[in-house]
Amino acid sequence: MRTPAPDSRPVALTIAGSDSGGGAGIQADLATMAAHGVFGTSAITAVTAQNTRGVESSHVLPLEEIEAQLEAVTDDFAVGAAKTGMLATAEIVRTVADRASEFDFPLVVDPVMVATSGDRLLEPEAERAYEDLLGEATLVTPNVDEAEVLTDVTVIDGESAREAGKAILETGVDAVLVKGGHVPGERVQDVLVTDDTVRAFEHPRVGTDATHGSGCALAAAIAARLAKGEALEPAVAGATDFLARAVRYYSDVGEGHGAVNHMVPLRNEAAREPTAEEVQAIVDRFVDADVSALVPEVGMNVVGATPYAESIAETAAVEGRITKTFSGARPNRGVRFGASSHVARFLLSAREFVPDLRFAVNCRFDADVEAALESLEWPVAEYDRDTQPDAVKEIEGSTMGWGAQQAFADRDESPVAVIDRGSVGKEALVKLVAADPETLADRTLALDREVTE
Repeated sequence: MRTPAPDSRPVALTIAGSDSGGGAGIQADLATMAAHGVFGTSAITAVTAQNTRGVESSHVLPLEEIEAQLEAVTDDFAVGAAKTGMLATAEIVRTVADRASEFDFPLVVDPVMVATSGDRLLEPEAERAYEDLLGEATLVTPNVDEAEVLTDVTVIDGESAREAGKAILETGVDAVLVKGGHVPGERVQDVLVTDDTVRAFEHPRVGTDATHGSGCALAAAIAARLAKGEALEPAVAGATDFLARAVRYYSDVGEGHGAVNHMVPLRNEAAREPTAEEVQAIVDRFVDADVSALVPEVGMNVVGATPYAESIAETAAVEGRITKTFSGARPNRGVRFGASSHVARFLLSAREFVPDLRFAVNCRFDADVEAALESLEWPVAEYDRDTQPDAVKEIEGSTMGWGAQQAFADRDESPVAVIDRGSVGKEALVKLVAADPETLADRTLALDREVTE
């Protein structure tokens, strides 16, 4: 018989409706909590029949069943934080408010009041009942439509979001996060308002309609982080970052718009070691084949991004790069995350246009390499550093983003190779990119053979 090794984790509670499509409701909440390393419990308020295309029907559970669930969870588990979602009726809102007065843990309220279509989901009596619930809450997370229901303030920018937040604080809630996803613009701004501070959290808008359940995921992520002991402001910051990535890399399921990808952080973390191993395998092939002819003066680097990488810290590369030696091309040190700046920034920027790209390498570029590229007949793009706008030149590290935009934006066919003809003090290079490690290695070795034969 083996000795048990129990895993002790913080506990969070979701009080919400069930979504049979899995994109929202308790299914989304529990998945989000699991992604944050938190054990999720639930009290189901209603059962809905829905999918990625819409809601077919819904059934509100009897009040005594909801009360029984709340009693069962809070009586047994050391709940660290809770969140609410679909509460459906005034009676349920009041019941949850009564129980919340006894909670000794933070409560996040996602006031599900207005559908994406703009339709009101609750009767006026239920909307009024929310004021009592907010008086017991740590945080409320209204979108701009819900903020208007609660305050009559039309939110169109950061200033009006602050105004609405201040008005909602009068209900007795400790803090208000006015979500800006429904406000048009290139960036999404969520505004956190407390009695003492106002802070905005901004992210680039993702061009997708697969945002069903995003409000559930955000509130659940905040609750999970609070259950782990985080303070409110860092919990909100981390949760908004989580949601931005979960929306960008959404789950392409169903015949509708898809669903928010609640498992992104877990899957991205799980991919770190395999990604580093894939980069090392490419390096080993380069060493065995001796790609010295392609190593530039600045050194060669091979970069691999995790599937959902958003930063240099999530790219693996050769520390110290690959250089030419008397015995051939050799890496200076091993593979580690965050070891590349130049090639990593280029790869991350290229992924903004071709998200499937995960691997890149920089190679020497001269007339021989250019002739070899022509012989291989690959799709090739290039950019000229001398044509950079002054605004780009003035920002440290921005050339790679600008260069990737010149190479990948508005193209029917993604380039395999991108030429940087260099400038004063900048060596000419060609960067090869691929979606998988084998393809990147094969392409590099094909270029090497074409140059050396």
